Amino acid sequence: MAKKIPVDRLAAEINKILTEYGEEVQENVDEAAQRVTKAGVKAVRANANSTFDGTGKYAKGWKSKFETGRLSSQGIIYNGDLPGLPHLLEHGHANRNGGRSPTPGRVHIEPVEQKIIEDFEKAVKKAI
Repeated sequence: MAKKIPVDRLAAEINKILTEYGEEVQENVDEAAQRVTKAGVKAVRANANSTFDGTGKYAKGWKSKFETGRLSSQGIIYNGDLPGLPHLLEHGHANRNGGRSPTPGRVHIEPVEQKIIEDFEKAVKKAI
């Protein structure tokens, strides 16, 4: 049976229910963002290992951090060891010796980015 609420308390009860719902959704979105961010780091590392031969330092440098605010959260994926290198490798660059033919990029981050966006959107829709 439904709980009876006096008319003068109706607004407060609705506000309470909406606040609880908002907090639950925010928790679910934060959890989804953390999960997707961690999966993204693993995927970028795997792509970097398969795309580039070498010591593995570039692939090992991928890290993530998670920041939350009152009404926001964000997962950040970055290369902590070689911070300027991902852009150059993804999009290409001029040669070190000043040669005219640029070094072409090797796309290895963008596919992971698109997958992360899709996964996060699905998780948010589920949370709502």
